[in-house]
Amino acid sequence: MSGLQKWRARGHVAYLAFVVHRVSGVLLALFIPLHLWTLGKALNRPQALDSFLVWSDQPLVKFAETGLVLMLALHLGCGLRLLMLELLAWRQWQQTLAALAAAGGVAAALLFALRLA
Repeated sequence: MSGLQKWRARGHVAYLAFVVHRVSGVLLALFIPLHLWTLGKALNRPQALDSFLVWSDQPLVKFAETGLVLMLALHLGCGLRLLMLELLAWRQWQQTLAALAAAGGVAAALLFALRLA
């Protein structure tokens, strides 16, 4: 495959879905230790958890939570698309699944953001 063909392949929707799936997975993996740390605070030091919850009520943290929901929904949608690619025969409509996964992720994040408002 030539350099130009590789560059064109990177512009394909399937490649974008691959990148979104990987990046969202890494970001979620980075979030898990923070989440477990917070749960540990809830078990061991309730006062520390209370102060953390007060801090997490800031608008920037709420915005980051919306981004987290977006990453989770995108990772789920792209993962389901990947499972369909592996388990089902290839069909042209499967390319549309990438767009549907992105739209579902954005919709979930918007609904979460509206719930926060």
